[in-house]
Amino acid sequence: MKLFFVFMAALLFAAAADAAPVIKEQSRITFVSRQMGVPVEGSFKRFDAEVEFDPKETKKSRASITIYLDSIDAGSEEASIEIKRKPWFDVKNHPKAEFKSASLSFFGPGRYRVSGNMTIKGRTRPAFSDFTVKERGGYRVFEGKFTLKRLEFAIGEGAWSDIGTVADEVDVSYVFSVPVQSANK
Repeated sequence: MKLFFVFMAALLFAAAADAAPVIKEQSRITFVSRQMGVPVEGSFKRFDAEVEFDPKETKKSRASITIYLDSIDAGSEEASIEIKRKPWFDVKNHPKAEFKSASLSFFGPGRYRVSGNMTIKGRTRPAFSDFTVKERGGYRVFEGKFTLKRLEFAIGEGAWSDIGTVADEVDVSYVFSVPVQSANK
């Protein structure tokens, strides 16, 4: 029951043929959901993300993120098993979540907003995330967060749609690390 929506966190930009894959060992997608008002932390262990970033020409920037929903760690073994079932992610019929960017807006030194479409459980909705970009030791690090409304994607159907038990809002955070020379293709 511990929600995961971090996947959306992954939400950076949209795919491009020459985009650079993120360095997985230096990247992560995490989330915090609330059950009966109590925060529950989780993460996704498997995801693919590619980033093409040009800080001088944001129209050339793209990102694509795929999250493998069966890799969710919802905080406990019981919760991780439950969240994969039909009322939640329905991993058997919808094994992955995806984000494709459509645009990137500049908000100030190192600050951006990516907008695009997120697909979870067969439902596609517009999505956006604010993030920062910093260069660290030969890598460009993209760090951001956003709030996912789980009911827009039918995550937690039936009795689980009661927001008094599990909140509709899930806070998703992400960090993606890309080699600087690859990030500017």
